Amino acid sequence: MSTPFSTDAPVTRAWVIHPDIRNDRQRRQALAALDEAAALGDALPGLEVVGKEVVALPKARAGLLFGSGKIEELAKRFEEAEVDLVLIDGPVTPVQQRNLEKAWKVKILDRTGLILEIFSDRARTREGVLQVEMAALSYQRTRLVRAWTHLERQRGGLGFVGGPGETQIEADRRAIDDAMVRLRRQLDKVVKTRALHRDARKKVPFPIVALVGYTNAGKSTLFNRMTGAEVMAEDMLFATLDPTMRAVELPSGPRVILSDTVGFISDLPTELVAAFRATLEEVLDADLVVHVRDIAHPQSEEQAADVRHILADMGIDDQAPLLEVWNKIDALPAEARDPVLATAERDPGVLALSALTGEGIEALYGRIADMLAAPRTRETLTLGFSEGRRRAWLFEQGVVEEDRQVEDGYEMRVYWTERQKQQFSAL
Repeated sequence: MSTPFSTDAPVTRAWVIHPDIRNDRQRRQALAALDEAAALGDALPGLEVVGKEVVALPKARAGLLFGSGKIEELAKRFEEAEVDLVLIDGPVTPVQQRNLEKAWKVKILDRTGLILEIFSDRARTREGVLQVEMAALSYQRTRLVRAWTHLERQRGGLGFVGGPGETQIEADRRAIDDAMVRLRRQLDKVVKTRALHRDARKKVPFPIVALVGYTNAGKSTLFNRMTGAEVMAEDMLFATLDPTMRAVELPSGPRVILSDTVGFISDLPTELVAAFRATLEEVLDADLVVHVRDIAHPQSEEQAADVRHILADMGIDDQAPLLEVWNKIDALPAEARDPVLATAERDPGVLALSALTGEGIEALYGRIADMLAAPRTRETLTLGFSEGRRRAWLFEQGVVEEDRQVEDGYEMRVYWTERQKQQFSAL
């Protein structure tokens, strides 16, 4: 993906704008959205956010997004602040981008482009890198109209029946399509390899506990606190992009595999949905999902709703039990702390803690152990001689209490959870 600004430069001065469009059905709370967009800007190395503002609009203008008066006003502000880049928190069409860049004499990056840049900077695993490259090409393909600016002087005649401009755009489009085909082939190989690794992990008789939550909710800090690992955990959006797994010995329960995942975010660019969901595949295999919330954030409930929506979309809420962890109680003002703790105390599906100070961590270990101790039942199964794979799976899961050969195959007594029973039925 081509970088829209030079990361070699000491600092790129950026201004963040959140267009608050009144007729937008997906309209978010403007100031909270602006703060999140500024935090996204701060998450990109080499970028300094020198200003931010909400621009109220009755509706988006087709060619320029904003009205002419507002464009002139902002142009003066950008010039005075020596701005190099304007981050627009929302979708910007290729035509709008070209026109605004001409009017303001700065580079423009919309929300999709910014999140792509962050993902590109943070992805570490082979699959993560390939998914981001695919997303970047898909994004670039939609913006090939920008090629007209440097092609117009090459065109002859009126251009009604084609010409070098159209030919060049088609050539660019074909080149991108070819690159995407190559990436997709590479990605298929990586996905197969990861599926093999996941199958291998299923044979490990340890439960998997997946941490999920809105970006910057404190998942990686909690992961590090529980595992003693040193996963990147900073006060910035998307500090973790690739799934990380570590074994944890619970003081009052079994050993578990803890998984840290990419943070969720509202209005995730469509080009990145596949890349984002690929990193969440680990969650589908989880025995327990721990939803980490930043309970001190003013938009905590809205963020939690976004997370629940994505989990429901993936069917994860039907796959495994879920524990909601209210993190960052240390950041709550004194008057809000007691009500939050009291509410969490009353709800068995909620636990309040501070990953930073360690308060509540022992209670979390106990709650995880209790939730993983799922009720078990005994059943007797009869398997034919041809069902060796299913029989082997039962032994791998450690649920076989008795196994004897009979005339038609094997009679087995198993002691298992409902989830294991469902997994066996799906084999």
